Amino acid sequence: MEQAIAAEAFRIAVPDAALADLRLRLGSTRWPAEPEGAAWRLGANLGYMQQFVVRWRDAYDWRAEEAALNGLPQYRAEVGGLKIHFLYCPGVGPNPKPLLLTHGWPGSVFEFRDIVAPLADPARFGGDAADAFTVIAPSLPGYGFSAPPAAPMTPAEIADLWHLLMSGVLGFPRYFAHGGDWGSVVTSELARRHGDAVTAIHLTMLGLRPALGEGAPPLSEAERNWVKLTRERLRREGGYQEIQGTRPQSLAYGLTDSPAGLAAWIVEKYHGWPGAKADQPPPFAMDRLITQVMLYWLNGINAPNWLYWAVRNRGGLTLKPGERVEVPTGVAFFPFDLFPVPPAEWVVRIYNVVDRRDFDRGGHFVAMENGPLLVEELRRFFRAFRDRS
Repeated sequence: MEQAIAAEAFRIAVPDAALADLRLRLGSTRWPAEPEGAAWRLGANLGYMQQFVVRWRDAYDWRAEEAALNGLPQYRAEVGGLKIHFLYCPGVGPNPKPLLLTHGWPGSVFEFRDIVAPLADPARFGGDAADAFTVIAPSLPGYGFSAPPAAPMTPAEIADLWHLLMSGVLGFPRYFAHGGDWGSVVTSELARRHGDAVTAIHLTMLGLRPALGEGAPPLSEAERNWVKLTRERLRREGGYQEIQGTRPQSLAYGLTDSPAGLAAWIVEKYHGWPGAKADQPPPFAMDRLITQVMLYWLNGINAPNWLYWAVRNRGGLTLKPGERVEVPTGVAFFPFDLFPVPPAEWVVRIYNVVDRRDFDRGGHFVAMENGPLLVEELRRFFRAFRDRS
């Protein structure tokens, strides 16, 4: 029997006036100069973005996409004083286990759209019904159709909200959790702060940093090399973190007023973080990317960007000396992610790693790049913990 939940059903219904305003703005785009031969080396490529804007204005069908998204079971609930939007798909099998999926930036809950049904009803997709999950995928505060907080929230505070959602609203005393990007941070904090309820976690990116210095083991050569590579990669890729973590309000005026500007800011990440070459377009269908951008256009990108300010000014990502996430942890690393693949000794400083997989292809947006692989990874990893949940 499907579990009754303390939440209201939700459907996306964007007013016609909002779509008309968007089309006018797209038609009035002012284009920047671009150095000869820049391709994607300096950021979003001019030729690609011009095609993107034309398609968004003239060919992209939001109403068809809206109907497709509304095919997913969506709800909103009051959680800690905020209206939180989430997908909720009951599992179909002999003993479905609750699985909390958390997205990141510049993604959305809808990056999971292709994996929700296979996770919830594996037999329908050629899998074993014993692997069924009841899938819960909330939109981070201020993202998508979740209400923005009154002030920037830290990942730890969001983790507390997620625990309220799972235990209080949905009535799950124990559950599994998975995340990447900000989702990996929130999932890590969830395990750290609510380890009595979180049976096991799975990550596709490191969420936290270990305490170093006095009392900590010295860095190995592999760790020193990894820190160096990470700093070099962030020097090339991390400018967005600096401005979103220091002056997000100034950035917000342009991104809120110009759909083309917003698209360039977001789409560039869908090129670089899957590891596309400088002379290649992003490895995703253009309409799929337009939908991701639409969710930030319709509801605003400023509140999502506050997360960067919050971790820099209200609470960092570094554990205290002697602290570690002790909940059993599975990790899957991909070569073209934002951070280089870390050495084992660095990871075990932070997590109780019981399973690790290093893949030879793929990048940051795993659910969109290779959904079937992620589905199989989640089934495989959590299978060992089903009798504990």
